[in-house]
Amino acid sequence: MSDLTLKQLAQQMRGIDLCMLATHTSYGHIAQRPMSNNGEVEYEGTSYFFTWKASRMVEDIERDAKVSLGFQGKEGLFVAVEGKATVTEHRPTMAPHWTPDLDQWFKEGLDTPGVCMIRVDAVRIAYWQRGEEGEIKL
Repeated sequence: MSDLTLKQLAQQMRGIDLCMLATHTSYGHIAQRPMSNNGEVEYEGTSYFFTWKASRMVEDIERDAKVSLGFQGKEGLFVAVEGKATVTEHRPTMAPHWTPDLDQWFKEGLDTPGVCMIRVDAVRIAYWQRGEEGEIKL
């Protein structure tokens, strides 16, 4: 059993751009989607993603806020995050998390009609790397 701190794990996660975000559908299934995690962000247990307010993912989250995130990093690092998601369309809350890379999907930036942000606050983080594993509870 490994005993990494959140700060140590965050260092190892730095640079991971994509993760899989899983929600619970209205039919009781689990749906996963690749989402950009903006790998340059300093991870402190909260993740931010931009999407469309009218998406099925947002509908799933508004019905059941329990989500999971799956990351795969360098040197055999795997990270599973269980968390609670919230959705906001409040521009001042979204602005600090916006990066120019998002303009490829949202042509008018934060002023794009229908854009929203998903915030995932981690509750539990499990990780595995080269035979070592551990868990961080937040």
